[in-house]
Amino acid sequence: MFLRRGLKQSLFSFLSSFMLLITPSIGVAQPNPAAQLTTPIGWKEYHAKAGNCSLFLPAEPEHISEKMAMPEEGFELKYDAYISAADQQTVFMLLVAQYPEFVDEAYAQMSLDGFLNGILTHNPGNQLLFADLLLVDGHEALDFFIRTGNVYFKGRAVMVKNSLYLMAMECEIPHYDEVRYKHFVESFKLHSNRTAAKE
Repeated sequence: MFLRRGLKQSLFSFLSSFMLLITPSIGVAQPNPAAQLTTPIGWKEYHAKAGNCSLFLPAEPEHISEKMAMPEEGFELKYDAYISAADQQTVFMLLVAQYPEFVDEAYAQMSLDGFLNGILTHNPGNQLLFADLLLVDGHEALDFFIRTGNVYFKGRAVMVKNSLYLMAMECEIPHYDEVRYKHFVESFKLHSNRTAAKE
């Protein structure tokens, strides 16, 4: 699948770009009250051990676990990605990246801004439709919406301590579904260390 291959190939650039710390330039938005959402037919709650979190996905996800060397920074970055295809035109993804302890929520706004700018500069064809900083359960987060040709890439990145949680939907423009996307991102839950999670 073209979309799924594109997501996999983009993971490295997304993660590398997150390390860029630049002056914040995104306006801060107030979070919208959570609306009552009906679970789309066939979707199930998925519990990910990586990051001890859960969210609803359209199908059993493909799990990728990798380590990426960051020689300039002098450490290895571990990430887990869960990729779930709703159909041939729409892919949903949860990415959990574990950064060193010195990358923490104190730098969240700068880091999220750098993450977005890294995505935009990765491909000159990327067009930013909107980006907003907000709080999700008390944590700094970034909502973004990008268009590349006939494809939308919409997501939410949340910084919790030294972990990045990225939820994203990539789809062909005619198949964009705001209801499914909203259910996807708003179903995301962090669990305490005492909560049992299954993969």
